[in-house]
Amino acid sequence: MSSRNVQISVLIIGDVITLAVVTVFGFATHGTLGTAGERLFITFVPLALAWAAVAPFLGAYDPGRALDARQLWRPFWAMVLAAPLASWLRGVWLNAPIMPIFVLVLGGFSALAILAWRVVYVLIFSRRLAAPKATNG
Repeated sequence: MSSRNVQISVLIIGDVITLAVVTVFGFATHGTLGTAGERLFITFVPLALAWAAVAPFLGAYDPGRALDARQLWRPFWAMVLAAPLASWLRGVWLNAPIMPIFVLVLGGFSALAILAWRVVYVLIFSRRLAAPKATNG
């Protein structure tokens, strides 16, 4: 597997974990985590699908951009744009109205969480790629 593919895989896995943590955190803050059951899934899946639909188009999975701290706006704004779609998908799935405050909170916390994860990614992988290679000799 090429270095580029590894970086993209790490980004995807990290993003999915981040979105799962946001989903669990949301239910935990409402005190409903213990009884959430399938509602966790019904919130997480639309969030992940919306993210997958929007993020690539803003360059969130371009390894060169992902490692550039000046490009951290890309995943942040991708999530801000994905939140209304995620909320709509969730509303359709639940056959329930979409509350504007839910869209704002989901988008805000998810965008901040993705931003935090991507900052960690930049810090870790920038150092790894900049580290000198050991030589034999």
